[in-house]
Amino acid sequence: MPQSKRTTSGMGSIRKVTKVVKGKEYTYYEARYTEGFDPRTGKQIQRSISDKSKKVVAQKLKAALAAIDAGTYKAPCKMTVAQWLDIWVAEYLNSVKPLTKHNYNKQVQKHLKPALGQAKLDALDTHTIQRFYNSLIASGLSPKTVKNVHGILHCALQQAIACDYITRNPADACKLPKVTKPEIKPLEPIEIARLLKEAEQDDYCNLFIVAMFTGMRQGELLGLAWECVDFKSGIITVKQQLQCKDGNYFLETPKSGKNRTILPAPIVMDALRNQLERQQKEQEQAGEMWDNQFGLVFTDALGKYLVRRTVVKHFKKISQRAGISDDARFHDLRHSFAVSSLYAGDDIKTVQANLGHATAQFTLDVYGHVTQKMRQDSANRMQKFYEQLSSENAQ
Repeated sequence: MPQSKRTTSGMGSIRKVTKVVKGKEYTYYEARYTEGFDPRTGKQIQRSISDKSKKVVAQKLKAALAAIDAGTYKAPCKMTVAQWLDIWVAEYLNSVKPLTKHNYNKQVQKHLKPALGQAKLDALDTHTIQRFYNSLIASGLSPKTVKNVHGILHCALQQAIACDYITRNPADACKLPKVTKPEIKPLEPIEIARLLKEAEQDDYCNLFIVAMFTGMRQGELLGLAWECVDFKSGIITVKQQLQCKDGNYFLETPKSGKNRTILPAPIVMDALRNQLERQQKEQEQAGEMWDNQFGLVFTDALGKYLVRRTVVKHFKKISQRAGISDDARFHDLRHSFAVSSLYAGDDIKTVQANLGHATAQFTLDVYGHVTQKMRQDSANRMQKFYEQLSSENAQ
């Protein structure tokens, strides 16, 4: 019969337990204590602690009893990490955009649950998470992807704290790989001129002009509706973007979640007028086959939304004809607009508003090298001005 030892407080006990499983004998120590009383039934709530080491069990029991006396005790969480992640995705991500939720769940199923899912939620420790991150790097994942995985796990664990399942976030102390920001490659003025020249022969010419002189994201361009174009005031309202999930396209709010207005150069409104005329002719030719249910500005010959890869394909062909680097991306048009705006003298808040960045600091982080060069150019101009003054005074 197992020996039992009452603790000094009379609230817990430790006993040695021996069990035989499939012919093999296992021995461990178990402590039982009373957590409190069930308010519904009035019965005692019993908890247990077990370990191969009697010393470890005694320490955990002492800590539990001290927490009960201090009123800080929290019942052990029986959930696994996998169970909590499933709950978190299903119940706590409903306020984010559908595509964001989809991408989060994709990382949860692909990386987090296979590696950490079996661990008890309240037993997950920093070192286990750190080894997981290190294994992702070793497998070839980029530092940016690892950082994204960390962000998802950290967010899920923060919610577990808020729900009182755990007391601290074990991901806080992890060391993440350094993420190298991709180099911004805006087009040079001569390249922009050649690109626009070659675009004149392309069906998507108007789209490329609007992209180049507004800095709108590709999804925002493809989701732009005629109701958001005010020819009278010359203003474009950006309130939605075309997104794709599992091959299905749908309209979503902008990346920032907020609408913004752009007062573009006249060339943009001219391009939009040309696009309207072009689309009206295509609608006449398509007849009953015309299908522009969202009233989009940029569509194919039948009025349907444009597919991203098709736009990129057209951009690549134009870039090649213009003699632009093969690694040029459609998104570089957005960078080119931002850099051109800064060189033209637009303040950082104006550029931020036009691009739809959340903060001016983010805009500075992305284009800081440009503003630094501008400051250096300013210093050089002042130096030349000083030298000119000095020369005139010497005469």
